[in-house]
This record gives sequence, C-alpha cells and structure tokens, in this order.
Amino acid sequence: MITMRTTSAASTGVANQQDEPQVHWDARFRTAKGREVAPPALDVPVADTHAHLDMLHHPALALARCAASGVDFVVTVVDPTEDPGYTYRGLGEWEHEARGLLDGWGVRAPVPHVRVIVGCHPHNASKFTREVEQRLIACAGSPHTAGIGEIGLDYHYDLSPRAVQREAFKRQIALANEMVLPVALHLREAHDDGLAILQEEGMPVAGTLLHCFNLGFEVLAPFLKLGCHVAYGGPLTFKKCDEVRDAARRTPLERIVTETDAPFMAPEPLRGTVCGPEDTVFTAARLAEAFGLEGREATKMLTRVYENAHSFFDRDTSSWQDNPKAIRRLATKATGVAGAAGATAAAAAVAGGACATPVGGGVPDAPSLGATAVPGAAIAGAPAPDGEE
Repeated sequence: MITMRTTSAASTGVANQQDEPQVHWDARFRTAKGREVAPPALDVPVADTHAHLDMLHHPALALARCAASGVDFVVTVVDPTEDPGYTYRGLGEWEHEARGLLDGWGVRAPVPHVRVIVGCHPHNASKFTREVEQRLIACAGSPHTAGIGEIGLDYHYDLSPRAVQREAFKRQIALANEMVLPVALHLREAHDDGLAILQEEGMPVAGTLLHCFNLGFEVLAPFLKLGCHVAYGGPLTFKKCDEVRDAARRTPLERIVTETDAPFMAPEPLRGTVCGPEDTVFTAARLAEAFGLEGREATKMLTRVYENAHSFFDRDTSSWQDNPKAIRRLATKATGVAGAAGATAAAAAVAGGACATPVGGGVPDAPSLGATAVPGAAIAGAPAPDGEE
C-alpha cells in the first residue's frame, strides 16, 4: 500500500504532517463537531481543479468519496522541490484502492479522472535551482501532466525573498510558454506585482487560471481583462465573504471553475475540517445560489462550469509533450533562479523516476532525462511548503 508522504522537518501541521485524525471509512460528510451533513443534490458532475492529494492521509479514500459524491474530475498539485514522484508513482494504486472502497460501499460510479499540475510554489522559490527546474521539466513531459502550477507570489508568509519569488514566477511562465501548457496562479497579498509580471512577460499562451480567488471584483477585474480564468473554492461559501460571491457573479461564466485547495479551506458547512476534493460539491451548490439559480437553470450553469474545467485542464498532450527531443533540449537549457551551486547529491537521477510510474501503475511515465541529457539532475528531499491558508 502506498503510504502518506511525510517530511521530517515540516514547517506546519498540514494534513500529511500531523497525527492522523479520526477516519470514517465511508462517504458521509461531517462537520468539525462530527455532525453528519447531507450533501447538496446536484444533477451534474463537479470538478475540483486544485487539490493536494499528497497532503491527505488517505488519498484513495478521498477519491472514493469524490466518486460517491459526484466529483468525477480532480486536478492534483505537485512541487518539484518536494517529492513529485510520490504522486506520479502512487496515483495508480490510489485509484485501485478507491475502486475497492466503492465496491464495498455498493457504489458503481467510476473513480474520478485525475490530472496533475507541477510547479514551484512561491514559498519554495529560493529552492528553484537548475536541478529542480530539470525535475519540473521531466514531470511536465508526462502525458498525465496538465499544466504548470501553482506558481506566483506570496507576500503574506514571505518564506522566500520577494525578488526570488518574482524571478521564479517569470522563469516558470517562460517554461509554460515553451511547453504550451496552461498556468495555475497562486497570488496572496501580491496581486499588483503578479499582474505587472503577467503584463511584462506576456500571458501564457495556453491559458492562465487565478487559483483560490478570495477578494473583491476590483482586484479581479484587471485579470479578467487579460483573459484569466478564475477558480472559486471554500471562500466563496464563507458567511462573511459577500465580496467573493459578488466577484463570482461578475465573472464571465465561461471563465469560472470550482476547486477546493484540499486539505485547506473546507467550505461551509464543513469549515474547520480537513478538506477533501469531494467537498467541491458544497462550493458548486453555493456558486449556483450566488447566481440566484436553481433547478434546471442551476444545472445548466454548473454544467458549463464543469465543462470549463475539462477544457482548461483535460486537453490532449501539447506539441512539446509529444516531442521527446524538445523535452530534453529544454532540460539542457535549465537555469533555475536561486543561485545554488547544485542540488543535494545523488538522491536519485531523474532517469530513475522523479515522475515515473511503477509497472502496473495507472499513470504514464515521465520522459527519461538521463544523466547524459541532463547532467547532474537529482531528486533532493525538501520539506513541504506551508499551506495556502
């Protein structure tokens, strides 16, 4: 069985770095006080475009709950400064275990379709060495990878120097453009600088998604003018976040997607619990309410939101991903931004499986970028970043 990814030097107590909470091996929803809550009755499938499956104690249980709750598409996030291979290696087994749970529950729904996005979080920008960039490129070359993210700026925690954050952001925008992959943005207390960088560097050619938007329309408007999509998660449901619901109503429907940011920021009425991707159903229902819709009109609206998620993150492989020579060529041009002399020595070569799948796993292998093509590439262990919240 694939076990939970853990770190020995964790900076916070996020879900995968603390003692395991009480686990209910069923598909029911419970509040922080343990009271069971009925999920909203939706006549449409739902997508979670941003979850951290590797930060959950039981990713397979989360996927099974998704299937039982009508969430049939999940985008999970990995960071090349950590252990992205944990997700790529484990996903096939998580899906298999989820199927077993569903069979035990008597649920015939399929296990959710999962795609991966990979990017150096702004918290980890100071670790974005040449070797880490090569690892990102190896993972991005996998046909299971759907985008670059989450990348951007976080001026709330400032866990990496702001100047380094900006350079890592710019570098990853350039990589996304070469890869012809969309970008998922993390911007916290840094929207002005993030907007300026997008304007200076040019919008990613394959699209840009503003992840976890939780502010008012005046902040959102210039990003919409640039053509950004917007992901709404838990904050949309919070009682005092009227400005977020107002921003959602003023966002073009064709640009809206739903998310959780699991294990962070569970939506109402589950706030205070460890969030799972299955919780997206509560956000979707609240989104329809924010638009003043119900019945068939709500179904029609949420169908479009679901389709937006697929059209943004579930595309065919890009022309770059289909070209092994282009992948190797980009890896040889990797620079990083942190100025480090090199990665931690010889943990494992990229060719040894930074993003590879074991035999029988359900995720396609990443391209091999062996030592000849990518001198010095290695997988260096690193603590997980703080959560978004």
